[in-house]
Amino acid sequence: MQGPNRQVISVSELNRDARRLLETGFPMLYVEGELSNFARPGSGHWYFTLKDSKAQLRCAMFRNRNHLIKFSPRDGQQVIVRGRVSLYEGRGEFQMIAEFMEDSGDGALRQAFERLRADLQQEGLFDEARKKPLPTVPNHVAIITSPTGAAIHDVLTVMRRRFAGLRTSILPVQVQGEGSVPQIVEALQFANRYADDPFDLILLTRGGGSLEDLWSFNTEPVARAVAASDIPVVCAVGHESDVSIADFVADLRAPTPSAAAELITPDGEVWQDSVNYLAQRLQQGMMQSIERQQREVSHLARRLRHPSRSLDDLNQRLDELERRMQTSVNRQIASKQSRLNATRLTSPLARLDAWQGRLAYQQEKLISLATAGHQQRTAKMGTLAAKLDALSPLNTLKRGYAIVTDADGHVVTNSADVESGDIIHARLQSGSVTAEVKTKESE
Repeated sequence: MQGPNRQVISVSELNRDARRLLETGFPMLYVEGELSNFARPGSGHWYFTLKDSKAQLRCAMFRNRNHLIKFSPRDGQQVIVRGRVSLYEGRGEFQMIAEFMEDSGDGALRQAFERLRADLQQEGLFDEARKKPLPTVPNHVAIITSPTGAAIHDVLTVMRRRFAGLRTSILPVQVQGEGSVPQIVEALQFANRYADDPFDLILLTRGGGSLEDLWSFNTEPVARAVAASDIPVVCAVGHESDVSIADFVADLRAPTPSAAAELITPDGEVWQDSVNYLAQRLQQGMMQSIERQQREVSHLARRLRHPSRSLDDLNQRLDELERRMQTSVNRQIASKQSRLNATRLTSPLARLDAWQGRLAYQQEKLISLATAGHQQRTAKMGTLAAKLDALSPLNTLKRGYAIVTDADGHVVTNSADVESGDIIHARLQSGSVTAEVKTKESE
């Protein structure tokens, strides 16, 4: 029966719409079940069925995802698959597109992993602020790994290729199984306290494996030993898809051991190019400096007198001084020689008589000079005495004059200096008199 509102769609349209509803209506799921009908065609994709006691689910896992799985699935194996619900439109079959698969035995380990990661993250051990910077060019690298594994071979091969001069020391440990955890912890502690040739970088690494194989690097003791390291730690555990607790705590996580070696080892060719470039710049700078200095020397050479001329003048002056010194020395030697010869030939008594004669001559000369000086000074004194006597007021008094002074001893030279009744004194040639002024006259 047909009606105006009836809409008819094709089978393919229905399957397409159903697929869209399934893919958008369900989130990413984890499904646990038993593998059966497991197939690996030439395309590399995996096709299998998950079943339990009551139902089954068709699944597909494409090769871009299944190459990351660390084990080889088999029928009857109990697994956990993570994926999205979909519909295969070609056959209208409900199916699951698997993104990841793990052995269901890993489920408990995975839960323990998530619990420890949450606890350590809340504690702050994963914070970027606490991560230490790596040295640009490590001086001595401690490699903590199994000495027989493939990881150490890959690491050393990359290091030798990139920078052959890098010094490394392998600290051998078990990387899985019983006893591996304390060995890894002890190796980290040893690397930090080793003082003879200190390490400045630690590489903690191993090859790939299952979650159980890598479990030593998901334990709390190893995580705390990595966090407590004073030396920067690079962690490279397993393959690119493997992530461990130690990766989160380490200062740097590398996806693989080879990638870790690439990250921590400087590129020798780049460094060689840098050295060559710097050497070329240094050489150019030196040549420019030499040329500049040469120009300056040439300029100064034109302004300065040639040193050989100064040396010639100095040599000539030296010769002259040498001749003068030789002449002076010869003269002094001759004088000293003459005095020495005279001393040797003259008797001490003769020398004494000669000194006594010189002494007597000097005494006579001294007496003569003293007498002449005395006579000269006596005559001079007489002359001065005559002059003094001529100027003396006593001679004036001899001629009948007197020296009159007032009561205060002042010499009276004018009648205006006294008044009637004043007492005056008169100094005569012989004696003095005191009188009273009766009258005075002015001229």
